[in-house]
Order: sequence, then C-alpha cells, then structure tokens
Amino acid sequence: MTSILIVDGDAEQAGLFQDCLEREGFKVAGVHDGLGGLKLALSGQYGLVILDTILPDISGCEILVRIRQESQIPILMLTAGDYDADCTIGLLEDGADDYLCKPCTPRELAVRTRALLRRVEAAVDKRAPDEPIDTGPLKIWSDKRKAVWFGKELELTSTEFDLLKTLALNVGRTVSKHELSEKALGRPLARFDRSIDMHISSIRQKLGHRNNGHSYIQTVHGKGYQLLRDHTWAVYSGNAFSSFGWHC
Repeated sequence: MTSILIVDGDAEQAGLFQDCLEREGFKVAGVHDGLGGLKLALSGQYGLVILDTILPDISGCEILVRIRQESQIPILMLTAGDYDADCTIGLLEDGADDYLCKPCTPRELAVRTRALLRRVEAAVDKRAPDEPIDTGPLKIWSDKRKAVWFGKELELTSTEFDLLKTLALNVGRTVSKHELSEKALGRPLARFDRSIDMHISSIRQKLGHRNNGHSYIQTVHGKGYQLLRDHTWAVYSGNAFSSFGWHC
C-alpha cells in the first residue's frame, strides 16, 4: 500500500482529499503547515507528496525546492485557479512531477495521483535487471531508475526520468506529445497543457548542448520531440566542449 502525504493549509479540503484517497486504497497522512510537511516528506515514510502552493508559514514553492535538494520523491502540486502561468511553469522547472489546479474534485486528485504512481511503479521493460537501455552516451537502468549521461549520473525528477526513458526507447524517432503524455505521464494530453514542454526544457539543460550549440532533444514542430541519433555526440562542460565518437 502506497503511503501519501498531503500538505495543504486548508484542513477541511485536505480532509476531503484524504477520505477520497483512503477509499481508493491508499494510506494517507495530512499536515497543514509547510515546515511540518517538509520534515515528513523527507522522513522516507511516504511514496508521494501532494503539496499545496499556499501554506500558512512558508510557500509550497519553497518547500518544493527544499525537498528537491534532498529527495526525488514524486510531488504533485496543487495550485490556485488564478495561479500565474509563468509560476506554474516555474513549479515544473523546480522539480514538480505534475500539478493540478484548484478548485478540483477529490476524484480528479485521485485520478491524477494514480497516474503519477503508475509511472513510478511501472513494470520494467523486458531487459535483464542489469541490462540498460543503451543509446551510446546515454544509458538508462529501468529497475534502478538510474540514467547515466557520458559516464555521469543525471539528477532527474521522476517525470523527467520517464520522459527521457520514453525518448531513449525511441531514439532517432519523433515521439508525439500525445504519446509522451500517455507513456510517461500516464494520462491523455490535455488541451493547452505545457507541462511536457517544461519538463523537456529541464532535461535539455541537464544534458547540455551538442558541439553545434543545439540540443540533443530536437523539437519537430507540430509533431513532438526526438532524441537525436548522431554519429558524433558532444557535451558542453565548463568552457570547453568534449567530443565522443559514436557510430550508429
């Protein structure tokens, strides 16, 4: 049974969410202040955190950043309906795995929670436990949820890992946003949903740039994204480019 932590300053609303999730079979705990939520989120007792942006003592945004400094626990953010779009994008850039605008129904929250957990708990692909997805400079171990880029382990959120894994499994092929949403986010792509774009932007920053200054993940306008299959890859590090030969 997955244990879920709800950090929400609205005790009445948090209680409704908790009741719904418990009926869905989850073990749920609630806390109504940010610092208490931060301590519990980092305790190792929970498999997912539902975190409101509005808390009485410290903002949920600050809690998100502080959790991400120490943990990659999946985090679903709750935002106010009038929350600025740029602020929502900032949540994803700071490491949120998904977000849901309030007011929302407990059922909506339960569906989104299950979708996020499915991605985290998804069965690994049909490789031996020690056999990675290997695209050359990128190696991904599904069972360990570990990604290594040019020999260095990447620090990825749960959603970033699932997106990069989906692109790696389809290296050299354009993957539509709809397919990425279904396979990596575990839900259909919603209209005007820019969360995938923001997660891809974060992944690009972590991968660095090719020797021509372009990204390793190409945007195919109107179609989706593609992890490039190049003959020569290069990653920018410091003030110099380091090149690695790799043949298809």
